[in-house]
Amino acid sequence: MSTENSLDQLFNNSVKILTDLIAFKTVSGEDNTSLINYCDTILKNLGATSFKTFDKDNPKQQNLFATIKTKKSNGKKPIILSGHTDVVPVSKGWNTDPFKATVKDNKLFGRGACDMKGFIACTLAFAPIFAKTNLDRDIHFSFTFDEETACIGAPILIDELKKRKVKDGICIIGEPTNMKIIDAHKGCYEYTTYFEGLAGHSSAPHKGVSAVEYASRYVSKLIDLREELKKRSPKDSIFDPPHSTLSIGGIFGGIAHNVIADKCHVNWETRPVIKEDGEFLNLELDKYANKVLLPEMKKVFPKASIEKKIIGEVTGFDRDENSDACELISSLTGDNSREVVSFGTEAGLFQEIGISTVVCGPGSIQQAHKIDEYIILDELKKCLKLLDGIKNISVVN
Repeated sequence: MSTENSLDQLFNNSVKILTDLIAFKTVSGEDNTSLINYCDTILKNLGATSFKTFDKDNPKQQNLFATIKTKKSNGKKPIILSGHTDVVPVSKGWNTDPFKATVKDNKLFGRGACDMKGFIACTLAFAPIFAKTNLDRDIHFSFTFDEETACIGAPILIDELKKRKVKDGICIIGEPTNMKIIDAHKGCYEYTTYFEGLAGHSSAPHKGVSAVEYASRYVSKLIDLREELKKRSPKDSIFDPPHSTLSIGGIFGGIAHNVIADKCHVNWETRPVIKEDGEFLNLELDKYANKVLLPEMKKVFPKASIEKKIIGEVTGFDRDENSDACELISSLTGDNSREVVSFGTEAGLFQEIGISTVVCGPGSIQQAHKIDEYIILDELKKCLKLLDGIKNISVVN
């Protein structure tokens, strides 16, 4: 920063904004309109242009994309500062009000403080500096809904960006990485498979179709395929574990000991190292469901069904050895190291449309999604210094 006082003021503003953001109870799947309007107002008051995109089934879930435009372009790639506005649900046991920011021992506690309203607060606190600087590139602010539930919001925004031909630039996804460069992660595909059979008395199992039993066989097939995924592990994989993973989240069905269950569903997910693993898994699983399980069910009950519903298919984030985004962060921080993570982000979605992307933000993933979530305040200062570096290289000469 130019002076210590300016850093202090920006830091104080970021804490104030973060306090406001935490107060918005933007749990995934719920209304985030108030928070989006709050961000939009701050940016519009600085002269930014913006547009919103919506969930077609729930217009109260919104994405915001705002731009502080350059006054004189030197042909440099625009920078996208990207964060999700939703937070995971709160469980019992907090020592503070999860939706009221509490500062103690150089930590700010609150749901979303770390993941990832801290980054959004820093970008909004720094926005006035961008607005009054004679920039040689556009600065975009991308704030999405429902990232925590298989990145439901971001694809809607990405579709709109493609329509508007926003397909070049450098995107910084501010997930908590302790300001370290993350340049790759696995994909994350989430599904729920529904089974509908025929109820009946347990004393005559041949007259019914147990959805629970067929769901159990389906789960058994998933476990077999999990072993196949291990065999498909790529050579020199950069991930731990090195292969695509598969997890059974739950199996739900039945109403009583003596009733043949007519309904059951299975929640499951896979995290592909490569896209082809996801395709292989779904092909084999659908073949088993449609050619083995379903014909057996229909012999007894012609209206039996198996339906796999896609909850979300989050694209993996692939390592790019010549990443403009990673080079930018390295040049500003002096840290040339690159790491991978096991959690998913929206990075792969931006990468798919040709935008060079990096994951780098304040806070540690070790504090995310937990009781008494917090962010160390010094992390906000590090993020503000990075934004100041972006400003310094974006001044018209």
